Amino acid sequence: MSTPRDPLPPWLVAPWKRLQQARAADRLPHALLLSGPAGVGKRMLLEQLAQALICAAPDAAGRACGRCPECVLLAAGNHPDLVRVGPEPGAKSNDIPIAAIRTLCAGEALTPNRVERRVVLIDPADHLNAAAANALLKTLEEPVGRTLLCLVAEHPERLPATIRSRCQQLRIALPAEAEALAWLRGRLPDAQAELALRLAHGAPLNACVRLDPERLEARTQRLQGFIALARGERAPLEEAAAWNKLGAALLLEWMAGWLCDLLRLRASPTPPRLDNPDQREALAGLAARLDPVAGHRFLGRVLKARALCEGSANTQLLLESLAIEWRELAAAG
Repeated sequence: MSTPRDPLPPWLVAPWKRLQQARAADRLPHALLLSGPAGVGKRMLLEQLAQALICAAPDAAGRACGRCPECVLLAAGNHPDLVRVGPEPGAKSNDIPIAAIRTLCAGEALTPNRVERRVVLIDPADHLNAAAANALLKTLEEPVGRTLLCLVAEHPERLPATIRSRCQQLRIALPAEAEALAWLRGRLPDAQAELALRLAHGAPLNACVRLDPERLEARTQRLQGFIALARGERAPLEEAAAWNKLGAALLLEWMAGWLCDLLRLRASPTPPRLDNPDQREALAGLAARLDPVAGHRFLGRVLKARALCEGSANTQLLLESLAIEWRELAAAG
């Protein structure tokens, strides 16, 4: 969690100023929908906004002081006017259930306790199930006094249009590569920053964890398995089991990157960019035998599978299906 005094990355400065201008003019909305790719800093921005709104003595830039009694409670995770709503820990589904929204909207749950404004963070809002979204809509249609509802989403299009239309929307885009690299080079060795950013698909905050040695080794092993499948040297069910053990979400993210690079290399032996530049040689040998139309179709299947994995899909069966389809596709190339 971001602390009140953590400096914001450069690409978040303009959105922060916009929010502070609205605050100074007493024009903050009753509901804010903050969206953008994973790892771009949405949650960092909202955490600092929430802390600043609850702080008793924000500084001239509107940031929380980190020292007042309210900030002390925030740091301890015990402030009653910062409410977090998300999926139930340990539940099979990653959905936010209707019970969580009913609890939020019941009685005095939306009324400030210690300070002038209560802040509610609904994260990830695009995981509200249909019933929960409908329950939240009633509150959005009849906002409660000094409460700010903050919805965070990677995929705002999954929210009902009725929810989106009742929120002020603020989208955080990926920063330009040069800006992201300049920020990363203060945190990673120069030689590693570019690879880390490519592996994170341009998301700087995610890039900081992409160079973990164990993670890189696991990626190399699974790419070798992916290529072995294409050559008929690996059984699909065996490789799918290894994928599932690693975690379907991470594996499908990697696979989407491998496929994008294969399609780039199929179109040109010297593409302007690759998501996996350190694996160019391993991918280049496979790219020549990939049918571009079938490759694009399979990439669509992988992207759809990534979305299904966020729900209650049987990931083992899903990955087995993809492994079989990939071997057949490669064999026909």
